[in-house]
Amino acid sequence: MNPYTDNSNIRTFSKDVDPMSLIWHEDQEDRTIEVIEGNGWKFQFDEEIPFELKENSSFNIPCGYLHRVIKGNGNLTIKIIKK
Repeated sequence: MNPYTDNSNIRTFSKDVDPMSLIWHEDQEDRTIEVIEGNGWKFQFDEEIPFELKENSSFNIPCGYLHRVIKGNGNLTIKIIKK
């Protein structure tokens, strides 16, 4: 079971998500992520320092890069644009 809900290209991680369910993983395509809502949530690429997911910011995840989300406060809502 996924630690998020999807509504088309909008993904929401609940404030109540179990942090242990936010596992390291790789995506099968390049993606751009736009942060819609989040407070204290972080994103981390393998062997890099985590960075905060700030509202109205965006970043790219290249295909095959190991990464994870780190739980913050409240819900995290992102828009995923597959390339």
